[in-house]
Amino acid sequence: MQDTIVRILSEIKNNPELLLTATEATDIVNEVGLDSLQMINFILRIEDEFEIEFDFDHFAYEDFQSIGDFMGFITATQTAS
Repeated sequence: MQDTIVRILSEIKNNPELLLTATEATDIVNEVGLDSLQMINFILRIEDEFEIEFDFDHFAYEDFQSIGDFMGFITATQTAS
């Protein structure tokens, strides 16, 4: 799951270095630096890749604190489906 998230982030940011540097602790917003349009594209790509639909009523900024936090959110979403 982490490799997929990092691959998508790398593609959206057009930054292949992320494939080598991003870890579970990487902050998606502050370190990767997604702008609002990139964030929307990221969410849509994640939903497609993992065949899930986010419930934004249960989505919080804390879910983006790190790639690890986001993996937890995806897992919880998959479990709830």
